[in-house]
Amino acid sequence: MTHQFNRRMLCISTAILAIAGSVPFTATAQAADTIKLGIVAPMSGPNARYGGFSMHGAELAVKDINDAGGVNGIKIQLFNADSQGTPVEGVSATRRLIDQEGVDFIIGDVSSSVTLAMQPVAEDAEVLLLNAASSNPKITYQAGVGGFKWTYRNYPTDENRALVVAKYAAEQRGFTKFAVLSVDSDYGRSAITFTKKYLPEFKGQILSEDYYKEGEVDFRSVLAKIRDNGAQAIIYYGLADTTPILARQMVELGIAGKVTLIGNGEFNTEKTIKSAPTALEGAVEAAAWLPQFDSPASKAFVEKFTTTYKEAPNNHAYVHWDTVNLLAAAIKQAGSADKSKVRDALSKIKYKSPVGDVTFDDHNQARLPMILLQIEKGVPSIKGAYSADIQYPAK
Repeated sequence: MTHQFNRRMLCISTAILAIAGSVPFTATAQAADTIKLGIVAPMSGPNARYGGFSMHGAELAVKDINDAGGVNGIKIQLFNADSQGTPVEGVSATRRLIDQEGVDFIIGDVSSSVTLAMQPVAEDAEVLLLNAASSNPKITYQAGVGGFKWTYRNYPTDENRALVVAKYAAEQRGFTKFAVLSVDSDYGRSAITFTKKYLPEFKGQILSEDYYKEGEVDFRSVLAKIRDNGAQAIIYYGLADTTPILARQMVELGIAGKVTLIGNGEFNTEKTIKSAPTALEGAVEAAAWLPQFDSPASKAFVEKFTTTYKEAPNNHAYVHWDTVNLLAAAIKQAGSADKSKVRDALSKIKYKSPVGDVTFDDHNQARLPMILLQIEKGVPSIKGAYSADIQYPAK
């Protein structure tokens, strides 16, 4: 079921690739007749698991494309550079890929803060930056007609997600009283900013608002406050590794089954649900993609990824795999790997992804459906695919 909102709307086991610097994926590293593609992702630091899945997804797509003869007969050469999840290192990684490896195309980063820092670098170098996993709306606001003509995003924004979740929580679950517990980052704070914008439309109110730092592990004092203030749901936009810790402490504080998690924090993974089933029961999440999504192309990806890497893919694996395939489709449509022609092709493309057709608006933002799920009896239940056109601020 697909729902359209015509208004302003709107991230398992560890997989770390210990690869230093920029390492070519194919054996034809010095060949001149290759399409040079760089991946900027956190290969070390607290978010290294995301970088691991991102690289695996990209590698799988590149291998399949190259094994089939490449794009218009040209093979893709894949490089990676470690952002460490920080803007400073992300900028350094981007410059290395451009200056030392000579890439014309970059996919990155997982972190919104890093992607925002990468945008002017890519713009100055006139290198195509395709974002596959950052959700801060600022990335889109300042792209395309917003200024950065070399930035495209193949991922929903926090604005989309916040409204979809808030609307469902209010209309389908009857929640009106909320507490905020979100990660203290551009991603976490932006999601809450947009949630606060739309909640009043659904007669919702925020009773408390708290943020946590990456690596923080004790949420008991905040949960005690939430227990006492009468909130029906916790609006949580946080790190996947933190979700099991938070869920177990909800059980300790006696609010599991009484206060519902809503937002985004990989509520749907088997590992997370098993960590504290009563705390995750009823959790509501909007995601760009889920392994359970029922389409032939999505199921084929899950099967191949699992067979190749001996573990199920997460969202980061999928979106990087899909974005490599999107880029290949744009190069094919352009009839050339010339970056200017590929950019023009992206603006006009109608790409058939496993979740639905993808086109781009004048801010170079992909029009994408989001999948909404709810945990029911310990299993993610997909409630529908929701899509929307963003209404941008007046200039």
